[in-house]
Amino acid sequence: MKTLDVANRTDRDLVAAIIADGDERCFRELYRRHTPRLYQLLLRLLGGVEQDAEDVIQEAWIRAVESAAKFEWKSSFPSWLTGIGINRAKELLRRRNRRPMFELTEQMEPQAPRAPVGERIDLERALALLPDGYRTVLVLHDLEGFRHDEIAERLGIAAGTSKSQLFHARRYVRALLEPAEEIGNEQVV
Repeated sequence: MKTLDVANRTDRDLVAAIIADGDERCFRELYRRHTPRLYQLLLRLLGGVEQDAEDVIQEAWIRAVESAAKFEWKSSFPSWLTGIGINRAKELLRRRNRRPMFELTEQMEPQAPRAPVGERIDLERALALLPDGYRTVLVLHDLEGFRHDEIAERLGIAAGTSKSQLFHARRYVRALLEPAEEIGNEQVV
C-alpha cells in the first residue's frame, strides 16, 4: 500500500488494517488525522499542562488500539477516541488526588478570582484556572459542540448537572476575563 493510498482511506478501513495485521502506516495515518484536535481538547481539560495532555494522548491511543476490534461503529471514530481520551483524563486527575471532576455542588462553588486592576487574561489562561468539572463541561459544550445529554452520557453525570456546571463555568470565566476597575486607590470587583 502506497502512502497516498493510506491517506485516502477511511477511518474504518484504517482501523480494519490495524486489527488485521497491525499495519503501522495505517496507525500513523489515524494518529495524524485525529491527534491534533484530541490534544487540544485534553490540554484544555487538564488545565493547560502539556505533559499531562501528552501522557493522556498516549494512554488513549494504547486503549483505542487494544479495543479497536470491539468498536462497533455506532459513532464516528473521532467521537469514540474522544470518549477514551476524556476517560483517561478523568483517571489521571483521580490518580493525582485532585478533586474528581463534577463533584462541585452549588454549596461548594468556588469564587472566581478577579483579574488585577486593568489586566485582562486570555481565554486559555482562564480555562486553566477553572475547577476541573467546570472546565470539562465548558470545553465540551462551548468549544467542542457537545449537547448536554451527550456530555452527561460521556461523563456519567445528569444533564442538569452539565447545565449547572456550564452556567457556573461561564460566570467564572467572565469574572476572570473582565478586568477590575479602579476608582481612586480602591479596586472595585
